[in-house]
Amino acid sequence: MSAERPVRSDRGRSGMFRTKTVEQSIQDTEEPEHSLRRDLSALDLTVFGVGVVIGTGIFVLTGKVAKENAGPAVALAFVLAGIVCGLAALCYAEFASTVPVAGSAYTFSYATLGELPAWIIGWDLILELALGCAVVAVGWSGYIQSLLANAGWHLPGPLTGAHDGTFGFDLLAAVLVLVLTAILVAGMKLSSRVTAIVVGVKVTVVLIVIIVGAFFISGSNYQPFIPPSKGTEGGNGLAAPLVQLMFGFTPSNFGVMGIFSAAAVVFFAFIGFDIVATAAEETRNPQRDLPRGILGSLLICTVLYVAVSIVVTGMQKYDKLSTKAPLADAFKDAGHPFWAGLISFGAAVGLTSVCMILLLGQSRVFFAMSRDGLLPRFFSTVHPRFGTPYRSTILLGVVVAVVAGFTSIDVLAELVNIGTLFAFVVVALGVVVLRRTRPDLPRAFRTPFVPYVPVLSVLASLWLMLNLPAETWVRFAVWMVIGVVVYFVYGRRMSRVNQAQRSGPPTV
Repeated sequence: MSAERPVRSDRGRSGMFRTKTVEQSIQDTEEPEHSLRRDLSALDLTVFGVGVVIGTGIFVLTGKVAKENAGPAVALAFVLAGIVCGLAALCYAEFASTVPVAGSAYTFSYATLGELPAWIIGWDLILELALGCAVVAVGWSGYIQSLLANAGWHLPGPLTGAHDGTFGFDLLAAVLVLVLTAILVAGMKLSSRVTAIVVGVKVTVVLIVIIVGAFFISGSNYQPFIPPSKGTEGGNGLAAPLVQLMFGFTPSNFGVMGIFSAAAVVFFAFIGFDIVATAAEETRNPQRDLPRGILGSLLICTVLYVAVSIVVTGMQKYDKLSTKAPLADAFKDAGHPFWAGLISFGAAVGLTSVCMILLLGQSRVFFAMSRDGLLPRFFSTVHPRFGTPYRSTILLGVVVAVVAGFTSIDVLAELVNIGTLFAFVVVALGVVVLRRTRPDLPRAFRTPFVPYVPVLSVLASLWLMLNLPAETWVRFAVWMVIGVVVYFVYGRRMSRVNQAQRSGPPTV
């Protein structure tokens, strides 16, 4: 056991808003028992980003939003959503290259806003990534069960999950999470190779959709490109968007405003590129490679999303698109069931990489919080052979496997969205704060037009958050209250920054 170094902190701030210096965050990554192995390149990071972003969104959301919100103009909605994510990505790129430490928004918050805000965002990220992984695993299980059924194989009913209120355990979803957990424990290089293969298959299927589908496009399907506006009734009570309850504003479908409504929906197809930042500590040259991985993966995904949306709305009239499997059904309607089956296979394969990278992200956030003492330090020890945080990875993998086994695909899914947007807001604010408090820090990548870009990122993220149902806000608030209680009962007292402040002057 090596002696632990005292943690330097900002002596001018104490209590809940004490900060941990950037230098100490980086120094902590050099502790032998708590240091992650640096195996990843810019290409690996880009693959991770593409792997987690391209999932059910591109296979399902394109048709659903075209039919219900924007028509063929859904392509413009993807462009708008890509711009919103791009603003956040610029902020993430500066932070990740300046503070190349595991934990992403949690670590960034600790260096700028203070310990309690950092705890809140870390607590938030653990929930969002865990729930996201569980929901994706259930979706993957559904695709696999469908493929097995086509081959005449059927699992016993109680092992296929909960359906229509009946009790059941989703065996396939749980097994997928456990297998991916084992791969993540075995090392980042193995994880990156598996992800590269899966992403290769997935992107190939997407390119097939674009190339083959282009031959079945009919120009008449694009008329009108922006359908006439239609008012919507909106939801009632807590099911209504928060913006509707606060201001009486009712969103509309189609027309120009329909494009903005669609952008609020398709934004969630981009969720995940920020997870690239959680692998900062395992990157060989983080100052150079992290900005490339974050921005590169986002650009690739935006181009693919726009291309697919143009093709699918050109193959089939937008009001006739399926909301469950629009790409596959569009090819079936064109008389090509082979391509439809290939797309379904690609969707199933694609969800595997999404699940793996969500597991990766949450285990790294948990690891970083554990290393700082806000969670038990037991979970921040890395494996002596594999160089991975195996204890936190196994713990969270088992928890997610159980949740995936017993949850239905629509339960709490929107919590993933609000948590990600909340992280975007914190990171954007953190960039402005760190520019003022530590202008001396070397920055390999600098967000342009500060503070304007971060302010735009905050406003765009808040607007999308307001479009989420009020009940999502209530659930999010409940989880945050639980987190604050845990912080005051355990984290505040056991924090290494707190212990360093109590023991005397900070180490220089």
